[in-house]
Amino acid sequence: MPSSPLPQLALPHIASLHAYTPGLQPTEPGWVKLNTNECPYPPSPRVAEALRQEIGADGSSLRLYPNPKSGPLRAAVARLHGLREENVCIGNGSDDILNLLVRLFCSPAAAAGFLFPSYSLYPVLVAIQDGRSEVIEFDRSMRLPFEKIAASTAKAFFLTSPNAPTGVAFANADLERMLATFRGLLVVDEAYVPFAQENAVPLLARYPNLVIVRTLSKAYALAGIRVGYALAQPELIGLLDRVRDSYNVNRLSQAAALAALGDPAYYDALIAKVKATRDANLARFAGPRGWFTYPSQANFIFTEPKNTRGESGPAVAQSAYDFLCRRKVLVRHFPSHALTASFLRITVGTDGEMSALNESLDAWLKSPLA
Repeated sequence: MPSSPLPQLALPHIASLHAYTPGLQPTEPGWVKLNTNECPYPPSPRVAEALRQEIGADGSSLRLYPNPKSGPLRAAVARLHGLREENVCIGNGSDDILNLLVRLFCSPAAAAGFLFPSYSLYPVLVAIQDGRSEVIEFDRSMRLPFEKIAASTAKAFFLTSPNAPTGVAFANADLERMLATFRGLLVVDEAYVPFAQENAVPLLARYPNLVIVRTLSKAYALAGIRVGYALAQPELIGLLDRVRDSYNVNRLSQAAALAALGDPAYYDALIAKVKATRDANLARFAGPRGWFTYPSQANFIFTEPKNTRGESGPAVAQSAYDFLCRRKVLVRHFPSHALTASFLRITVGTDGEMSALNESLDAWLKSPLA
């Protein structure tokens, strides 16, 4: 068969693109899955009921397009945050919102800025746009490099807070310092902020160059539904509406998200449970195990394993990761950079799942492989 000419027809920057790599999604049963920061508990029972009602007895509602602006959901998000509908744009997951922002503010001539390590989708979105990236690296302290950010020429700068993969959160005072000195748009990606002590919503009224991005995938246990949103001044929301798909959020996702937002008591309890499990395991890693572990304000833990000889490093982390995989405990390892290669990122699971993780780590430490 002759070779296809299609790869040669693609735009050159797409032909050389490295796609985003999501965490492994095993299909066989028996895995303890702690690698993609999903919620370990189901969503509110109201979500399933809302989906049943939306589908109806014969599914006839599915022949109709969804609300093009997700209007009722915009109103619900606005009420949640004490804002107006004009301050809200709904996306097909927060990744959709991030993609729209890159589409608006990034090109070969206009850079998008972000820190490393952070969400590894950012450079992929910039590359799809054939844009230019300005990458500023954290050091191990994970303190914000204010001077470097202020000097950035990027049109938009993306900051994940709490940070992924470390879980370190940045105080509003630090965000205000950035907003006062950075000349472009600051995008604060708050995917994990329901698990944190502080959020940036109070800053919106004072800083027109701020946009906040949220998701219902993590704290609301709706990763399979794909709903996220942006909070910003109406002028920025208007720009997002110009470039988003006309029916970008399907009707079942809108119904599920509305039901979830309508049950705050359920989610307050769920978030408290995840935080309690996180904090207990943070204490175990940093205390009895003696592993350096960042103070997470997210639903995951970033820890640096030590073997029985007190050694840490990329090889030690890889050994622990491989041992866990053989025992069907799945976590995340990022070996491609010196700042992350010595660590494992562990999603906070149920108490039972975390016990299985710790039992496997204990077995690794007793094995010849450690």
